[in-house]
Amino acid sequence: MMKIVFFGSSEFSATILDRLVKGNLKPVLAVAPPDKPVGREQTISSTPAKVLAEKYGIPVLQPEDLENPVFKQVLNNIQPDLVVVAAFGPPFLPNWLLGFPKYGCLNLHPSLLPKYRGASPIPYAILNGESETGATIIRLSEKIDQGDILAQEKIAIATNETTLTLTQKLADLGSQLLVKTIPLLVKGMVSAQAQGNSSTLYCRQLKKEDGRIDWHKSADFIERQIRAFDSWPGSFTKFSGKVLKILKAHVITDKMSDISPRAIKKYTEPSKSGFVFLSQGKDLTVRAGKDALVIEQLQLEGKKPMSAQDFLRGHKEIINDKLT
Repeated sequence: MMKIVFFGSSEFSATILDRLVKGNLKPVLAVAPPDKPVGREQTISSTPAKVLAEKYGIPVLQPEDLENPVFKQVLNNIQPDLVVVAAFGPPFLPNWLLGFPKYGCLNLHPSLLPKYRGASPIPYAILNGESETGATIIRLSEKIDQGDILAQEKIAIATNETTLTLTQKLADLGSQLLVKTIPLLVKGMVSAQAQGNSSTLYCRQLKKEDGRIDWHKSADFIERQIRAFDSWPGSFTKFSGKVLKILKAHVITDKMSDISPRAIKKYTEPSKSGFVFLSQGKDLTVRAGKDALVIEQLQLEGKKPMSAQDFLRGHKEIINDKLT
């Protein structure tokens, strides 16, 4: 029996773990980040990968530090043949672990490496308007996401794709690729391809403020931002001093036929990016730096998500106002 140790945390990780188990590659140990308080109630919660591992009867370790002597001893006792890492959390494994397993340490990364290295490859691919992305299996090295490529597969990005939907698609694609690649690796039938030193976009961890909408940008960009940041950090603006999240929207071009006659004068003023008006079809619409955005779903601070039409019934004052 092949001894695999799995490192993971998120729903993405859990999908990979599930496929390994069902593909007769059940890990002998799962390593997950420590449980943490979550939400307003600060309830201590386990990661999805830990929950699934326990469901399958896989022992779980949650070291605060991968240099912990006890953790090292456990790995030494197991003598793993392979380590598999999928969205674990820390950006790299310590050097002592990289060369420890017989077949090395593999990482499943949700992009077409060397493109989109780093922590947030899925939202950045959507934000930048990419038409395709993919899953890449690399052998982990000392440099983040720069190890040799062992396998790679592409997938198209749909025009209405969100980070949530694309993450699941890439988890499915990547887990299938991993289950096919591991047996080939063991048989010596995988050719490693060096990534080289090619320049590439590094996707840093997203912060809350990244979600703030800049209405001077094009409506196309803002619409992609809304889809890219749907899971985190969300896309938001300010209305009457409160945070207003934009959950779903679509673009209309700068055609005066789409704009109500009452709104045309203010809409055409150069300083009116963020100007809110009703389109000819009575849709809640916001002017952007180029074109405009029809809001379909939104959420005001302290309230539940609602449709734009429901929002308008209680907040007619938003018309002719300016979002910031």
